[in-house]
Amino acid sequence: MNQIETLNSFLTFRLGDELFAANVSKVLEILQIPTITKVPRSPDFMRGVINLRGNVLPVIDTRAKFGLPQKDNTVDTCIVVINVSIEGSQITIGALTDSVEEVIELEAENILEAPTIGTKYKTGFIQGMVKKGDQFIMILDLDKVFSVNEGTIIQEIVSSRNGVQ
Repeated sequence: MNQIETLNSFLTFRLGDELFAANVSKVLEILQIPTITKVPRSPDFMRGVINLRGNVLPVIDTRAKFGLPQKDNTVDTCIVVINVSIEGSQITIGALTDSVEEVIELEAENILEAPTIGTKYKTGFIQGMVKKGDQFIMILDLDKVFSVNEGTIIQEIVSSRNGVQ
C-alpha cells in the first residue's frame, strides 16, 4: 500500500455497475474510441491495437479481463491509457472502460483491505476498497492486473506490429 500512501489521487471509472479506481500516477491520458484493429490469435481480453501518435497501443477489453459480460460501446465508452510494470518492464496499454467518472482524493486511513472471499473477481489485483455513498470503489493495483504471461503476449503483439500505421 506504499503507493496509496504517497499519492492519494485516483481516477474512477465504471464497468457495468461496478466502480473502480486507478492511481493517477499510472494514468497517462483518456481517449475517445478510435478504430481498433483486431489482432489475429490474440487473447480474448485483447480488443486489438490503435495508432497513438505513431505508436502501437494495445487495447484491453477490461470487461473481458474482469469476467464481465460484453456490452456495446456507448458515447461514454473510452480508453484509459495507463502504464503498467510487468517483471520490471514498463508497458503502455489502453484499458477500455464503460465510462470515466472523476478524480478523487483518498486518505490512506479511509481505505479498507481488499476482501479475500465473497467477490466475483480474483482479488490479487485489488489493492483496497473505499465506500462512497452506498457503493464500494475497488482500488486496482494495475501492475497486478496482468499476469507475466499476459504481459509477454502484449509486448510481443506490440513488437510485431511496430511500424503499422
